[in-house]
Amino acid sequence: MKTVIVVHGGPWAIPDMLAEASVAGVKNAVQAGDVILKNGGTATDAVEKATWTLKNCNISCAGHGAVLNIDGEVELDSIIMDGETLATGAVTSVRNITNSVSLARAVMEKVCFSSQIHIGIPVANDLVTELERKDWEQSNSYPDGVKNHDTVGAVALDSLGNVACATSTGGIRNKMVGRVGDSPIIGSGGYADNRSGAVSCTGHGESILKVTLARLILFHMEQVSVEAAMSGRRCYMGERVKGCGGAIVVSSTGDWAASFTTPRMAWASIKEDVLHYGLNPKEDFTEITGSLDDR
Repeated sequence: MKTVIVVHGGPWAIPDMLAEASVAGVKNAVQAGDVILKNGGTATDAVEKATWTLKNCNISCAGHGAVLNIDGEVELDSIIMDGETLATGAVTSVRNITNSVSLARAVMEKVCFSSQIHIGIPVANDLVTELERKDWEQSNSYPDGVKNHDTVGAVALDSLGNVACATSTGGIRNKMVGRVGDSPIIGSGGYADNRSGAVSCTGHGESILKVTLARLILFHMEQVSVEAAMSGRRCYMGERVKGCGGAIVVSSTGDWAASFTTPRMAWASIKEDVLHYGLNPKEDFTEITGSLDDR
């Protein structure tokens, strides 16, 4: 089976000064995940790698450089899900692990961990960057209406026909301490099932939670096309709870889509060595690409 991977860097009004770097970040991440798939890795391996790469790109940061809560601290939420077994790992309010999606995978596979010893995952003493601290202190570093939704995600289909998803976030700036949004919640921030596909959602967490957006999209994908399921469920969320956001999806047959209702969302996909990417609504650029190992 042909492999597919799709990534997103979060939906928000990305300012022009960050546009080029945001696109470069998702392109780099999707290629990193594609290398895993082309080398026979699993969909779960690929989404973890892609999300890890996005979280360390210094643009779509949901790790080092993540937005700060009302107390000026980083709190990360992540989920990862294997569509073959429906095994899932999720973590919330993580403060000292740069790659919380890897911690979520460890939870999925090893179940138990100590608050002091995170099952072999490196601990970071400080995830706060000088830029984010400055933005947090000013509380208005960008023009009116520009809000950073600090979320990244990936979905993939591997050569064995298995799908997986991963979503990770630092939340929203000045959030309440301990606030948990949609990202680590099964069926809201992400869902994966080999019988239908995999979804990673992003946007206004409380709205996504109310409609369990990821599972809702997959439910409708079992009846209509990927594009129809995506657009219909986004519209439903907007009409029902006035929420905005975006999602990426791959079906069990390899169809994929990326969609959003915010001004911009950086996204990229690779299927059969064709790289698709975009930032603005209805934008879809293509490049022919090989794996990073061939470059």
